Amino acid sequence: MNPTIYACRLGLSRGWIETKNNTRTVDEWGWYVAVALVFAVVLFFQRDSTVEGTTQSLASVVLPSILGMMVAWSGILGPSGMLTVEREDGTLLRAKATPHGMVGYVVAKLVVIALATAVMLAIILAAGLIFVTELLDTPVTGWLGLLGFAALGLLATLPWGALIGSQVSNPQASFGLSMLPIATLSAISGIFYPITALAEWLQVVAQVFPMYWLGHGIRWALLPDDAAGAEIGEAWRLWEAVGVLSAWAVVGLLLAPPVLRRMARRESGSALEERRQQAMQRYGM
Repeated sequence: MNPTIYACRLGLSRGWIETKNNTRTVDEWGWYVAVALVFAVVLFFQRDSTVEGTTQSLASVVLPSILGMMVAWSGILGPSGMLTVEREDGTLLRAKATPHGMVGYVVAKLVVIALATAVMLAIILAAGLIFVTELLDTPVTGWLGLLGFAALGLLATLPWGALIGSQVSNPQASFGLSMLPIATLSAISGIFYPITALAEWLQVVAQVFPMYWLGHGIRWALLPDDAAGAEIGEAWRLWEAVGVLSAWAVVGLLLAPPVLRRMARRESGSALEERRQQAMQRYGM
């Protein structure tokens, strides 16, 4: 068997095992449930409000937007956090020392993030549908559209999360570097209220980045046609959404592999020991 294909198969297996181990922990499920409850409370208070220019409740517009936001958060925070933690604990160095180990490592992490994102979306959707029952009438094509945009959204964001994780030296720096911009984009991307309520220049800025288009695409998939009245231009812009997300995916996939290879080449026992010493100093050990 081709060594690369074999490494990919091992990566798929490792990713599945790691996901099963993660979902057996109370902390992991506690995090999922806590996030879902927070968003369910938001939807509860929005359920009786109507979006201006449409017949849709605010909650029915916000729920698809939240799903898009969570895809973007997973795609950025997931790989950036994993890379910095596993550079510091030696996991990445061990993968580098194994023949084709980096291929298996990358495949495994993609599986872990994709499955974790799917579980998170399912839990949020299940909690949200309690208060947004009108989405229960969404046809099968709408749910398929949701899956398609979620997959494209991960492709558009995962490489950029990996790029962030490859450029910082510790988990705290990674979290700070990724959290601030993604939280800012969440505020201006029309997640919790229609983006048309914002200043025009903020609308332009939001449309440059994937998060707005993820929310737009999933709203298109789950909401009826008349819900487009709350969108920019009062229309669904499906091809623009696909185009912007695809552009971010293509550029990220072109940039990430050489940067990650360069990062892996710099991994060594001395570099690992230096990071461990720095970690011990941060924690006062």
